[in-house]
Amino acid sequence: MALTLIPGKKTAGITLYALSTCGWCRKTRELLDSLGVEYRYEYVDLLADDERPTAVSEVTRWNPSLSFPTMVIDNKRSIVGFKEMEIREALKS
Repeated sequence: MALTLIPGKKTAGITLYALSTCGWCRKTRELLDSLGVEYRYEYVDLLADDERPTAVSEVTRWNPSLSFPTMVIDNKRSIVGFKEMEIREALKS
């Protein structure tokens, strides 16, 4: 899996699993961009067939329903869906 790094302020280790066609995923990325934080993301639907199972396994570890977006923060907690206030609160520095 090759996560794409978006540079910014390092507030937490943020990994976003998303779908390229998902409007809520886009809104989550836009929120992270507006907050100016560093994060990594991956569009699971655009992965090669041999890479997708690894990503799916990682997402289901944090979100058994395998829905998107799934954001993992510091490998300690996850936020599933576009929950703006919860995301803002989790990333306060």
